[in-house]
Amino acid sequence: MTLSAIFLMGATGTGKTDVAVQLADRFPVELVSVDSALVYRGLDIGTAKPSAALRARVVHHLIDVCEPTERYSVGTFLTDVTRVMADIRARGRMPLLVGGTMLYFRALQSGLAQLPAADPIVRARLSAEAAIEGWPALHATLAAIDPAAHARIQPMDGQRIQRALEVFELTGTPLSILQQQDLRKATAGHYLKLVLAPPSRTAHHEALAQRFAGMLQAGLVDEVAGLYARGDLESSLPAMRAVGYRQLWSHVAEGQSLAQSAQEAIQATCQLAKRQGTWLRAEPDAIVVPAGTGQTHDVLTNQIREWWPSEQII
Repeated sequence: MTLSAIFLMGATGTGKTDVAVQLADRFPVELVSVDSALVYRGLDIGTAKPSAALRARVVHHLIDVCEPTERYSVGTFLTDVTRVMADIRARGRMPLLVGGTMLYFRALQSGLAQLPAADPIVRARLSAEAAIEGWPALHATLAAIDPAAHARIQPMDGQRIQRALEVFELTGTPLSILQQQDLRKATAGHYLKLVLAPPSRTAHHEALAQRFAGMLQAGLVDEVAGLYARGDLESSLPAMRAVGYRQLWSHVAEGQSLAQSAQEAIQATCQLAKRQGTWLRAEPDAIVVPAGTGQTHDVLTNQIREWWPSEQII
């Protein structure tokens, strides 16, 4: 299948949604979220989810598509986004894919590695080992069998440590090697890739801290407390591992001070932005546009006009 789309990529907090809405006012596009947290219903404030009023005015796809009890995978995203993109093109409009989950963007272009299905017996044993020894110990084990995965996975990221160890045990091949081989489900397409870049790392980190403070003022603690009170969620679920939610869960469920949880959330957000920046710098054929300047919108508009000259511009 060959599809055309515009990618609007960028690290968290670079104003992608605001810019995308402005572009939707000028081009016949529909917005498609490429964000692994916005898919979950009930995660609103901490994900900076577009408001219901905004979504009523400008079409957004792949937001609020599953419950936080579910596990939304990159494979599920590929199935969903391919269908949505085809529907948008059938309506004579262009998909504008907006977000910062770079694994989703990469999978859309390159496909998914053929990896073994989860093995409940292996996972149960690894979880039992982690309960005794701790995830950092298993992370150290990973260093010997898959140095590349060890380098990119955090010592307390139990979900990814478990998966990397599981894949090696089932196949005898490091996960990082398999992820480079035998790709499938790639969606051939004609893509314009635009990247919003912050003016500087220092200014970006300051803005992220201010944004998180605004989320706290908007009621993020109450939102996390409400999720905890449901009784059907736990900290190991992907939704509750989202940046901000993971740290405030420690405050709500475990009694950690709000100041400590907030500081950890800000640090985690800055680390996320750094990782996203690393992915984006390696994105081939991407056009980098400075974010938050008076010329940002005009530069993006001109790039789209050059790539999509036959369409009527409002």
